[in-house]
Amino acid sequence: MPHDFIAIGDIVTDAFIKLHDAEVHKHMRTETRDICLPWGTKIPYDGVVVVPGVGNCANAAVAAARLGLTSALVTNTGDDEIGQAQKKTLENNHVSTEFVHTHTGKPSNYHYVLSFKGERTILVKHEEYLYMVPEMGNPKWIYLTSLSQTSENFHNEIADWLEAHPDVNLVFQPGTFQIKMSKDPSTTLGVNKLARIYARTNIFFCNIEEAQTILDTKKRDIRKLSEAVRELGPKIVCLTDGTDGAYAFDGTELWFTPQYPDPKPPLDRTGAGDAFASTFSVAIALGKTLPEALSWGPINSMSVVQYYGAQEGLLSREKLEQYLASAPAEYKVKKM
Repeated sequence: MPHDFIAIGDIVTDAFIKLHDAEVHKHMRTETRDICLPWGTKIPYDGVVVVPGVGNCANAAVAAARLGLTSALVTNTGDDEIGQAQKKTLENNHVSTEFVHTHTGKPSNYHYVLSFKGERTILVKHEEYLYMVPEMGNPKWIYLTSLSQTSENFHNEIADWLEAHPDVNLVFQPGTFQIKMSKDPSTTLGVNKLARIYARTNIFFCNIEEAQTILDTKKRDIRKLSEAVRELGPKIVCLTDGTDGAYAFDGTELWFTPQYPDPKPPLDRTGAGDAFASTFSVAIALGKTLPEALSWGPINSMSVVQYYGAQEGLLSREKLEQYLASAPAEYKVKKM
């Protein structure tokens, strides 16, 4: 039987380093923030939590499995203990590993997450793997997300595969390097290298700042940003705005959802965006309307940030619907 949901991307292991001796400096002109540590000295930390088998793609695959879909992951690992732990994490979460390619003599992806006051700064290193599209059959949904900067040709192969499988739905949640590939300074809208992916996308996710980068604009009008991204090809465009909520646009109507209230201060926000995007996508796959899907996403995000790592807090469908049924009155999706 074909899988309901196959995610494609780079799997990683995250080592969370909890800091307490740090400062955050804000740039007044750009409103960006830097985490600052004392130079040339020893810095104490509160502890380390190692979470194997995460990353955008793995988080999405696990979310789909928890919500009741048959799920698989197309990814690459090394032949080390880290890679073995990554595969074990997938198996324990009922995600098929039949498309996980283990590379002899290569290390697995390992990231360091500096956690400070509920936010995180991630030190990333994507290993260079030979990417290949496996024989995936005819799944109902493909979820394409973060890949390394050496994956450009792989994206062309994915586009070829999608064109040969027109009935397969595509979700695209670009990672850092994919956003860079999405932007070409010689074009007005900025999409060139991944134009075929955008044109084939059913549901697209990014945050507002990433949309501005892709479109090469500083304007923040949500409707205009959504319309401009949709002109690149995606049928549904979802733009997230951190703790200020999220938007979804289908070409006609623009909808907004607030953040689902946190039961207590977040422990770590890693994976909140992945939880929202994958949960929204699963809701659509299950036949929910766009506003219904938009109400699902923030609930899983709320749950995820109560834990270290991006998967421990992912909910079953039953638990998610319980949260939805008991949502406070102010938690409502509204048309803009």
